Amino acid sequence: MSKPKEARVVVYNRPAGGWGSVQAVEEILRGEKVIAKGARVLFKQNKPGGFACVSCSWAKPADPHLFEFCENGAKATAWEITSKRATPEFFERHTLSVLEKWSDLALESEGRLTEPLKYDPQSDRYLRVSWKQAFEEIGAELTALRLSDPKKVVFYASGRASLETSYMYGLMARLYGNNNLPDSSNMCHESTSVALPQTIGVPVGTVTLEDFEHTDAFFFFGHNTGTNAPRMLHPLQEARKRNAQIITFNPIKERGLVSFVNPQSPKEMLSPTQTPISTQYHQVKIGGDIAAVSGLCKALIEADDRAQIRREPPVLDHAFIAEHTHGFEEFKASMRAATWESIELASALTREAIQSAAQVYADAKAAMILYGMGITQHREGVLAIHMLTNLMLLRGNIGKKGAGICPIRGHSNVQGQRTVGITEKPELVPMEKLRELYHFEPPQEKGLTTVETCEALRDGQLTAFVGLGGNFARAIPDQGVLDPLWKDVPLTVQIATKLNRSHVLHGRAAYLLPCLGRIERDGQETGEQIVTVEDSTACIHSSRGMVEPASANLMSEPAIVAELAKAILPPNPSIDWDAWVADYSLIRDAIEKTYPEQFKGFNERMDQPGGFHRPIAAAHREWKTKNGRANFMVPDGFGEDPDMDFEGACTLRLMTTRGDSQFNTTVYSLDDRFRGVFGTRDVLLMNAHDITRLKLTEGEMVTACTVSDDQVDREVKGLRVHAFDIPTGCVMGYYPECNRLIPIAHHAKGSQVPAAKAIPIRLKKVLSTARA
Repeated sequence: MSKPKEARVVVYNRPAGGWGSVQAVEEILRGEKVIAKGARVLFKQNKPGGFACVSCSWAKPADPHLFEFCENGAKATAWEITSKRATPEFFERHTLSVLEKWSDLALESEGRLTEPLKYDPQSDRYLRVSWKQAFEEIGAELTALRLSDPKKVVFYASGRASLETSYMYGLMARLYGNNNLPDSSNMCHESTSVALPQTIGVPVGTVTLEDFEHTDAFFFFGHNTGTNAPRMLHPLQEARKRNAQIITFNPIKERGLVSFVNPQSPKEMLSPTQTPISTQYHQVKIGGDIAAVSGLCKALIEADDRAQIRREPPVLDHAFIAEHTHGFEEFKASMRAATWESIELASALTREAIQSAAQVYADAKAAMILYGMGITQHREGVLAIHMLTNLMLLRGNIGKKGAGICPIRGHSNVQGQRTVGITEKPELVPMEKLRELYHFEPPQEKGLTTVETCEALRDGQLTAFVGLGGNFARAIPDQGVLDPLWKDVPLTVQIATKLNRSHVLHGRAAYLLPCLGRIERDGQETGEQIVTVEDSTACIHSSRGMVEPASANLMSEPAIVAELAKAILPPNPSIDWDAWVADYSLIRDAIEKTYPEQFKGFNERMDQPGGFHRPIAAAHREWKTKNGRANFMVPDGFGEDPDMDFEGACTLRLMTTRGDSQFNTTVYSLDDRFRGVFGTRDVLLMNAHDITRLKLTEGEMVTACTVSDDQVDREVKGLRVHAFDIPTGCVMGYYPECNRLIPIAHHAKGSQVPAAKAIPIRLKKVLSTARA
């Protein structure tokens, strides 16, 4: 492990992109010892005939830039094609008890896994095991559990697996006998998957990249674009050049939504030129988005009332509302009843600021709303999305060019795996098609979500956990409660490319199955294979491996799933798992047969530049809701949380966030350039007034403690407080380190997404007051 840098926190006011991004890419390529190889590979990233980025799922244009990757995408690529290896000899040198004390960064920095491994309790080590023995032993365990109670076995999937792998994995779980398919969506955009079908009849966004060229106004809510979808800054920069307005509501001024220097523009790189991104930036209080959007809606309704009195053109699209929507009168009454005083108090924004943003929305012929987990990861995340769609419906901004709603997804295929059946909800899967194609009776009982899997672990009701990628143990809430309980689970099986926390927090029997990465060539019986993914705009793309595998003893994800299926399931004459592995086009044929409307001509269309777009009914003003209309939803408040106590002068509202050198649970370095945090993640960023009010000092060390009434002590020690531009009463800490402060029960109503963006905490001083 390398020596850590000196920890420091400074004010950082430079734009996103620019030389900072170039330097960061160079540093990680050098650190992973892939300078030459990385440069060649990055040239193919997110391009037709190349590979889809293994990190974020932002859209891939048909006419790509010379370099169609962002800083974090380059880091993810370098992380996968690294020259470093975690061989069996590494595990012989380190017990898992020792590795459990390593940091997340240190664990993943060991490099790519090279051989299948089995936990040996006598030595407390992972030891080499043959693939044949691993599948036989896992098969024996899971077969016994299937015959006793298959509903206590969980098949988790991260958002990175391809459409082909995801389809096979979901089918395997249902043939096994359950719908226990929790995934990354449960932790982030499940609120979207619940809210949007209720309002506009689809579970995904309605915009494509082409819409960005025709939008007059973009409204961002709860998203850090500069870190989590930086390639979006290119179309945003173009939009600003044609004077489109960008209005942002976010507790923190994220650099990517403040200003941007295009690293691919020599003129910008060699001059002080930078593009201001947001034309208005409103620092809403954490959890204040529902109030802020209510204010926007109220301002529009009041402006429309004035227009009618003055016999001026209407502000609202009454024709659209009459023809396409339901519930407008009730919604309008609720907005009129909301007082400006209560809206200002709940949002921490002034009436004038909200009305200024509302005027931009009223003046825009076409407006787009984009949002991230700053909206979804609240107790009232579903209601917050309802309010966003209410705002869109007021002016008919769904189903027309340049307009629509755009949930910005995280992992590179998290939306796609839902499309092909990775879900705990049986009603979202064409069970009758599975019955017809594979001649079995699919389970109809709802499966376990992420939160329910955590509850099963807590209550001793989890008998086996199979993980298709990801880092489940690190992504979930209440880690202080749950971490010790993994050792009581009879079996854990992890399919992975690199070592992470979930592998050292293992079951009594544990297997680590190393797989090919997406960027690696995947040679099977019929030749090199291609996989596919779906981006945030519902476009399907092919992806081809570019580099030699990290080890000759790796198996592809489809091959591993096929071997597991053969080991744990009785033979099914309708499924030839081996044929599917030999030729992935056969898996795509099966996907098309299962989802004929969504994947018509799948194999023929998958190489289409820019991807082929799945049909999204709401984008054509077809409403697949129960009443056949787009629905206004009446809020029952501004998102108050009756389960948690935010009252009291000493209680702060904590949001967890990802850093600049991070993607989901993967931490590439301890630096977060855009927040000015270097060499550490053990910080709490607070309003300077709160530091003074709570009698703290800059750099003082504290312990953060959750305020709850369930008699469980939750705390994170060793955090240093630093002044930051954030609303009073609010504080920011890092994910996943602060996840242990989130009780399992603190989740979004209706979607069970852990409410990581509004955690009530109090701070305790510690003896040491040394400065960072």
